[in-house]
Amino acid sequence: MRKLLVIGASILQVPAIKKAKELGYYVGVIDYNPHAVGIPLADEFFEVSTIDIDGVAETAKRFAPDGIMTLATDMPMRSIAKAAQVCGLPGISMDCAIKATDKGEMIKAFEAAGVAHPWYHIAATKEQFTQALDAITYPCILKPLDNSGSRGVVLCHTREELTAQYDYTRNESRGAGVIVEEYMVGPEVSVEIIVLNGVPHILQVTDKLTTGAPHFVEMGHSQPSRLSAEDLVKIRDLAGRAALAVGIQNGPAHAEIMLTKDGPKMVEIGARMGGDCITTHLVPLSTGVDMIRATIEIACGQTPDLEPKWNKGAAIRYCNVPCGTITAIEGTEEAKAMDGVQEIQFTKTVGDTVGEIGSSTDRVGFVIAQGQTAADAVRVCETALQTVNITIA
Repeated sequence: MRKLLVIGASILQVPAIKKAKELGYYVGVIDYNPHAVGIPLADEFFEVSTIDIDGVAETAKRFAPDGIMTLATDMPMRSIAKAAQVCGLPGISMDCAIKATDKGEMIKAFEAAGVAHPWYHIAATKEQFTQALDAITYPCILKPLDNSGSRGVVLCHTREELTAQYDYTRNESRGAGVIVEEYMVGPEVSVEIIVLNGVPHILQVTDKLTTGAPHFVEMGHSQPSRLSAEDLVKIRDLAGRAALAVGIQNGPAHAEIMLTKDGPKMVEIGARMGGDCITTHLVPLSTGVDMIRATIEIACGQTPDLEPKWNKGAAIRYCNVPCGTITAIEGTEEAKAMDGVQEIQFTKTVGDTVGEIGSSTDRVGFVIAQGQTAADAVRVCETALQTVNITIA
């Protein structure tokens, strides 16, 4: 029996575990949390942190899988690179893993390859940050170099505001420091990619809805993008070149791009499938391409089927509720029964506290829908969210 090692056993990894079991794999999972929700779905569990590079590599050697992968999370990528190397399996290089998880190394790779990007200043220390202040124009974006999910991201309008926010952002870094970037204005999209033998295959372009300033947390996605055909050609080209710039030769990539007045510019790229159900749910719903299966097959040295089966609309919308304590959630079954609704999930429940949305972990729940067009799918999501009543005290 073929064996697959999934790095992580959180809710994000559940679709990969389920798909691998459906395909007949013996599945091992690694996680620091012995109560992670994906563990009961797998065949074997190893209690190791996903960012313990040597620990993951040693575990992989003992498990001897046919492939190693993760879904939608950046920080395990370095562990995967090392584990794939020591096991002689397909995977990204350590150099690629670093460029795909350190925003400073990433943007330098874009620059070296002629991939359009915002202006930037990297500060590994407070001293470097202070030295860069005179060269920064406003507004600007302050980010940790090595985190994800909008953690520590903030828009700053003045030097005083930027200086005041430094500690907030630096504390969200895992140690690499911060980066100050140009505040790019325009529609934001993500691009879902599979690179096969050095050739990027663009599966879909996704329109984004965010909270806006100051933290820009994503509150919705829809496919296919409703931007013009001319803009989409440029976006697809930029995303493919960005994937190659950071060194992805085989495997998935998730690019984030802003369409500015000067054309598309890269925000960042991950050497993994996108989160927020974009690649696990929306891509299959809009194109018929099973991106999880493709990622598993590439990890195991196989050639996936990337041919689109249809062209439909797919969307996800997150609940947006006031701050307080959840006292009731009603109307879910009625919403699930609506034509086009594919899934409704809640990440918080009765008794949980809802705060301001500062990162993706603060969101309450979501609706996923399919329609003939992206607009149809968005309409179904919004109607379903109106049907669900979340009472806040």
